[in-house]
Amino acid sequence: MKADKVAILIKKAALEFDKSANPVLEKYDLSPAQYKVMKYIYSEYENGVRLVDLENFLSVTHPTAIGLVQNLEKKGYVVYRENPAHARSRLIWPTELALEKKEELETVGDQLEIMLTENLSDEEKKELIRLLRKLLKVDN
Repeated sequence: MKADKVAILIKKAALEFDKSANPVLEKYDLSPAQYKVMKYIYSEYENGVRLVDLENFLSVTHPTAIGLVQNLEKKGYVVYRENPAHARSRLIWPTELALEKKEELETVGDQLEIMLTENLSDEEKKELIRLLRKLLKVDN
């Protein structure tokens, strides 16, 4: 089968990212999926992170999101706390360990993106981002 279908190429790019990221993230005891969760938590943690928002951002099922968060909790990266606005719900927060590693993990992410897009010019990267955002119907 030729690799000239959008879905196949997008999946291959995602797998290539994971393949490149695995050895780099091993130092932090994180999988690529767990790293993506941490990136989201870092960007949204001031008010805590709802599991449903994480599911929507990552486009994963509820059980997948729960598994990712539970594994991060076991590794000491996140904790669940009661939501002050809704006593029956809980929010996800980064731990001190996660906050200590925030800057380093963000740098790792930048390096991984450079590795993934090294064959693209700056203009091509901008165009790729524009097209992917359009494909995914992402406004901002």
